[in-house]
Amino acid sequence: MFTWLKTHWHRTGLTAYVTHSDCLQHNMGAGHPECPERLTAIRDQLMASQIFDSLQEVEAPEVTEQQLARVHPPRYVEYIEASVPTVGTFRVDPDTAMSPGTLLAARRAAGAVVKAVELVCEDKVPNAFCAIRPPGHHAESAKSMGFCFFNNIAVGVAHALSHYKLSRVAVIDFDVHHGNGTEEIFHDDPRVMMVSIFQHPFYPYCGDHPLGENMHNVPLRAGSGGAEFREAVENVWLPQLHAFQPEMIFISAGFDAHREDDMGSLGLVEADYEWVTRHMVQIADLYCQGRIVSVLEGGYDLSALGRSVTAHIRVLSDG
Repeated sequence: MFTWLKTHWHRTGLTAYVTHSDCLQHNMGAGHPECPERLTAIRDQLMASQIFDSLQEVEAPEVTEQQLARVHPPRYVEYIEASVPTVGTFRVDPDTAMSPGTLLAARRAAGAVVKAVELVCEDKVPNAFCAIRPPGHHAESAKSMGFCFFNNIAVGVAHALSHYKLSRVAVIDFDVHHGNGTEEIFHDDPRVMMVSIFQHPFYPYCGDHPLGENMHNVPLRAGSGGAEFREAVENVWLPQLHAFQPEMIFISAGFDAHREDDMGSLGLVEADYEWVTRHMVQIADLYCQGRIVSVLEGGYDLSALGRSVTAHIRVLSDG
């Protein structure tokens, strides 16, 4: 049973909802699960649940070349920029395609996380959720894959480390797919610790052998549900987070581990996302002055996605 620990930190202000309409312009083709309607479904559910009005909506800027360069080599960024088609789509891998609107959407997505970091680190908001696409956690430093082009959360983490001189940052990833890009980028950086769950064996077919001592990955078998997820959080994530005492928490918030999402075969429900978010808020209150930046990754059943994000944001905004 969840027990609150006493803390002297009290959050004030509205949770930031960082997004941009340009993120709707990325389109990988009819029938592709990573579709613009994902963001619409989230907004509609937040409005229906009467939560949206309690958020501070913030327009995402475009990421700068300097901010991208902390994570991605300039040659890779140039490749992405040169690959944008004028019509139709260009495939960078079998399931990841660029459309004419992809580059601007990707720049807004990464820029959203940078903006969220600035808002949170400068105490303008207590925490933030980035409603963005394309997602990012599969993008490695020099490789796009798994619907991802720039590693949005890694760009934000790098900004927190470089610009705000943080020395300990934790990344929490509960997407059904392993965040291989985030692990590849930070596996040898002792300032960053990552805790994750993911279905295994499953795309991208890695993560069961962590690349560094700062990576705490918990593979879950297909068919695992809330009980197995909560066990991983309680037995692995929480002890590691308490030992690390992060100064800021980033969440790769993928909701495709939901039992209604056909993209994977895990069985989480809204109550599980609410439960884990409460634990992350507790850790943030103890060690991070409440600072959390949550970033949308996967989640492809539109109804389940909208309900799950709403459960997640409700906890962030309630404090």
